[in-house]
Amino acid sequence: MSIEDDLPRPKPARLTPPLLDPLGVAELEAYIGELEAEITRVRADIARKGSHRAAADLFFRKG
Repeated sequence: MSIEDDLPRPKPARLTPPLLDPLGVAELEAYIGELEAEITRVRADIARKGSHRAAADLFFRKG
């Protein structure tokens, strides 16, 4: 067993960011729109999961 086995493993990247240099302004703005749409989608899922958790907490507390 080496010391490296005890080190935390790096998290894999979820998104592979594109090179921005070859993109024009319109393409960069479109890319921002895609990222904002993904952020909105993830926030909605967080809210959905939070409400499910709150409902479960209420259900099990009343028992």
